[in-house]
Amino acid sequence: MSNLIEQLNWRYATKKFDPSKKLTTEQLNTILDAGRLSASSFGLQPYVFVIVENPALRETLKANAWGQTQITDASYLIVLAARTNLDAAYVDHYVDIIAKERGISTDSLKNIREMMVGSVERMSADERTTWAKKQAYIALGFLLSACAHEQIDACPMEGFDAAKFDEVLELNKSNLTAAVVCTIGFRAADDEAATQKKVRFPKSELFDIRK
Repeated sequence: MSNLIEQLNWRYATKKFDPSKKLTTEQLNTILDAGRLSASSFGLQPYVFVIVENPALRETLKANAWGQTQITDASYLIVLAARTNLDAAYVDHYVDIIAKERGISTDSLKNIREMMVGSVERMSADERTTWAKKQAYIALGFLLSACAHEQIDACPMEGFDAAKFDEVLELNKSNLTAAVVCTIGFRAADDEAATQKKVRFPKSELFDIRK
């Protein structure tokens, strides 16, 4: 456990990446697998990890992210995109996967299926998208923790024009909308942020223990 805390202390929101240093395929897959294993409500995973490698595409995206160099200099740009088509059909697709993976019938999942559909259908379209974006943030946490564990640098980013990202990446064609961005790679040797002391509120202000 102490090693986990050391790794989380090591990580920081990387401001300057070394564009010459790239993740191996194995490293990328480890990070993506961690995101795939994220917790989500009902396990519905209402999001997609959009991995952007194309340099020209990333230059266009940078222009819609206040010119932040992490977008182009990091080894990979990951856009966590929320699903906008959550409905009974989506739930049924998930139920089919559960049945296949666990070797059981879909009929045996009738009650959980009805509960999930009811939960989804009680929300308006906007509420579903907001909910899906919140779930994407949970996955982001898993990505960041995995990066820290593997000593891969990362920077979560909200400073971008989501509508423009949707347009450039044509996310609407896949019933998706950009929720949050995570750039991953390796810090530049001259990134001043790497040597700055990590600052957090004291435990007395963060932890409210009720006995």
